[in-house]
Amino acid sequence: MFRVKRLHPAWLVAAVAFVALVGAAGFRATPGVLLHPLHDEFGWSLGTISLAVSINLLLYGATAPFAAALMERFGLRRVVAYALVLVSAGSGLTVFMRHSWELIALWGVLVGLGTGSMALAFVATLTGRWFVKRRGLVTGVLTAGGAAGQLVFLPVLALLVDNQGWRTAALTVAGAALAVVPLVLWRLRDHPSDLGVTAYGAPESDGPAAPPAPATGAARRALGALRTASRTPAFWLLAGGFAICGATTNGLIGTHFIPAAHDHGMAEPTAASLLALIGLFDIAGTIASGWLTDRMDSRVLLGWYYALRGLSLLFLPALFAATVRPSMVVFILFYGLDWVATVPPTVALCREYFGPAAPVVFGWVFASHQFGAAIAATATGVLRDRLGNYDTAWYVAGGLSVGAAVLSLMLFKARHPAADAPVPAPAVAA
Repeated sequence: MFRVKRLHPAWLVAAVAFVALVGAAGFRATPGVLLHPLHDEFGWSLGTISLAVSINLLLYGATAPFAAALMERFGLRRVVAYALVLVSAGSGLTVFMRHSWELIALWGVLVGLGTGSMALAFVATLTGRWFVKRRGLVTGVLTAGGAAGQLVFLPVLALLVDNQGWRTAALTVAGAALAVVPLVLWRLRDHPSDLGVTAYGAPESDGPAAPPAPATGAARRALGALRTASRTPAFWLLAGGFAICGATTNGLIGTHFIPAAHDHGMAEPTAASLLALIGLFDIAGTIASGWLTDRMDSRVLLGWYYALRGLSLLFLPALFAATVRPSMVVFILFYGLDWVATVPPTVALCREYFGPAAPVVFGWVFASHQFGAAIAATATGVLRDRLGNYDTAWYVAGGLSVGAAVLSLMLFKARHPAADAPVPAPAVAA
């Protein structure tokens, strides 16, 4: 008789994580469809509403390293469940708000903390614990979960806002995030040893590894990892490149592509559809990048990704028009494939250079991504106000991306410890 091979539990854990990331991603699509309805109802300036979004972006990045340390201290399941509750509360409570400071507290702080606790550091922690083989591929799939979530929610939320009002859309996001909590508590596991198995791809002869000893003090653990990593050239090269990545994606294209297209006479719905296509191609590009990360040197991949992104941005000013030309479609396809393709190789390099501390260190690298995005969003707006067009912003971003390619290739010369080097124990308060 044929023996049916049992599916490794790591794949089920990854599937639950994917669903959780999709559920939390609903908020990432919310600001775009609620900005004008909030302005129309409450009379708040777009600047005030955008401030809440900016705080969310900053906390989304700044929370990541501390969330990774909390996952080491309290486990994946508990941190992810609490994060989803925060996202649900931050979105759902907006239906009761009457003042702009409440929007900042709910959208900016609560949801920022919640989504930041489920950012890419969560992906790095899970894949580092549960996978030895296929790490790059799984990292790519989970990273694509955020983009998939936005694609799933964006048209639904837009329809709800038009037909039912913005409160129904906010409650839908809250309900989606909350609905995933029971699944996380039921099926997400912190470590392979919880089920008496080894990580996927680990030798069976090794036996189930004991879970790491809980760190005493997540904040001390996160800051200690930063202090140690910041002494190495590799950290600054990775963080510098990833800051440019954030500046040229979320900060530049994500924030200013639609108004830039509108400057050239393109209708906003058409420009928004092009931006949605970027998200669609992003899913394919990130998964493919994960597959390549398992097979190629991550430094080379990052060099190519950043260089090609830079070249595409240098051509972008000539592609804008009142209608969608084939050349713009080619840019959307190319840029979408490259959008967050940088994540799997960056995670892999953090593991290579920083070993067991990689998830926390990657949290800090990801924080640089979000700070780069926040700076670029503001700086690009200032350039547009002063110069009357976006051309200079595209050219500067193109040059920066080529610079990020150089930083990535410089990693070949950066010295790094062995991937299995022990992590210094955090200091214990007396």
